[in-house]
Amino acid sequence: MQVKTERQVALVTGGSAGLGLELVRTLATEGWTVVTDGRDRTRLTAAAERDNVVPVPGDVTDSEHRLALAAVVHDLGRLDLLVHNASTLGRSPLPPLRDVGIDDLRKVWRANLGAPLVLTGALLPQLIESRGILLSISSDAAIEHYEGWGLYGASKAGLDHVTLTFGAENPEITAYAVDPGDMRTQMHQDAFPGEDISDRPLPATVVPHLMALLEQRPASGRYRAHDFATPDAAVSAGATPK
Repeated sequence: MQVKTERQVALVTGGSAGLGLELVRTLATEGWTVVTDGRDRTRLTAAAERDNVVPVPGDVTDSEHRLALAAVVHDLGRLDLLVHNASTLGRSPLPPLRDVGIDDLRKVWRANLGAPLVLTGALLPQLIESRGILLSISSDAAIEHYEGWGLYGASKAGLDHVTLTFGAENPEITAYAVDPGDMRTQMHQDAFPGEDISDRPLPATVVPHLMALLEQRPASGRYRAHDFATPDAAVSAGATPK
């Protein structure tokens, strides 16, 4: 039975670790009801420590799991924010494109492009009704060309295109592809096996910029998270925060 909540509702994929986890926690603290998923049931359950976080264990590339996510959103009666955060790097160490095979392509593109594409389509009516926001976590590899990052970067370039096309086709929503910058996450560590990545900022430092983006709500487009100043940054620069 559908019972429409008065709270704003967000669905954040990949919310059991890294940037997804920090974003889920922040949204929940700000009073949102947050639906989130992850493949590791134990870690996801531990991450969903607030009453207004709804964990749905599973792999976003699985069609039955996507149906389960859509069912939870339907029961809540609204969707104000859809965040495509879950993704995969592919093989580690990162292979050059000459060594990439169809199995590599299938794995990376199903997670990074296919799943967001079909999940957005399934949830589009709710997002349109709320005049909500579609936010896809991108990468600088989508527009730059780094050795070993070709397959991942191509998948993120595709995600950017799909996300912003949804926005162009549905002017009732606002669509963003956002580059969060380098972060100290397990996925980034997997990209540099054996290297010290402790100089990268923690995901928690990126979330305030994403929240500033949501608050300012500029036109649909591709942005860098750090293009959006946080209130603390505005104060330090001598500006008056909104």
